[in-house]
Amino acid sequence: MPGNSIGSVFRLTAFGESHGPAIGGVIDGCPAGLPIDALRVQQELDRRRPGSTPLGTSRQEADHVEWLSGMLDGRTLGTPIAFLIRNNDALSADYDALKEVYRPGHADRVYDVKYGLRDHRGGGRSSARVTAAAVVGGAIARQMLLNLGVEVAAFVSQVGEVRVTRWPQDLERRWIDPVRCPDESSSAAMAAAIEEARNEGDSLGGAVSCVIRGLPVGLGEPIYDKLDADLAKAMLSINASKAFAIGEGFGAAGMRGSQHNKLSQGGVTGGISDGDELRFEVAFKPPSTIAMPQQATTRSGDVVMLEARGRHDPCVVPRAVPIVEAMSCLVLADHWLRLRCTRL
Repeated sequence: MPGNSIGSVFRLTAFGESHGPAIGGVIDGCPAGLPIDALRVQQELDRRRPGSTPLGTSRQEADHVEWLSGMLDGRTLGTPIAFLIRNNDALSADYDALKEVYRPGHADRVYDVKYGLRDHRGGGRSSARVTAAAVVGGAIARQMLLNLGVEVAAFVSQVGEVRVTRWPQDLERRWIDPVRCPDESSSAAMAAAIEEARNEGDSLGGAVSCVIRGLPVGLGEPIYDKLDADLAKAMLSINASKAFAIGEGFGAAGMRGSQHNKLSQGGVTGGISDGDELRFEVAFKPPSTIAMPQQATTRSGDVVMLEARGRHDPCVVPRAVPIVEAMSCLVLADHWLRLRCTRL
């Protein structure tokens, strides 16, 4: 079955392409009577939109969300919530040279082989542009979670070789920081590294860390729908993500049981939330589209030199922060509703 939906009870189905007329989604399973603050939804979408940080793409999109169904007088009806976000600043001509060329590191070739054709304009369905729908769905999920006292906060914890060495105290500062890192000294070094890579026509990878507070005990289902497994799937579905680690992550591989048993399990034990703070980290690769000359292949198998044109992020992690939060909220809202069906 096509993988355009996430969630079992609280379910988001997204649609659209990067350079199509619009992107959007349908949220099904949201309970009736939930008050929705549309301005807060728009605020979260603004944090992800192109042009939201000077360190990202120069593409400018208003990303104004249009509500089509599922709400009346600011409250959910319990029916499908459909929404639309129009594309207004797509310069498709920038991608004409890529009709027959597969960009290194992109999904161009595998889409072509899988479907027999592809939308070369900005990557089509494989573009990070489509994550805007997840941010809207996550913003609705967050408003349900806030009523339960659940808070979700993510921030940039690494760019290139620059890494935050201690957990920042004031996470709210991330939204006034261009890198979305609340640690001032680390942020300055990260920004300098991104600008250096951009000026050289290159790109950088990085990582986003996330903390979830206020979770009740019991979220997560055995065996294949464990909470951490579903979070991992959600995070690895984000464009350019390459790794997910919860709690001590790979550090646990070098520990003894006597050491690890004394530590938090990252907020999840046996696949079920245990009431502790839930902490995880997601690693993102450097954007594949760079201005430096690099070897590429064409549909006919010829080798060519490619110098990509267009408007691209030199580092995706600043704009990935609201996406990580949104995907977390989608998973948590779904599992909270599932928990209510667990026992009488």
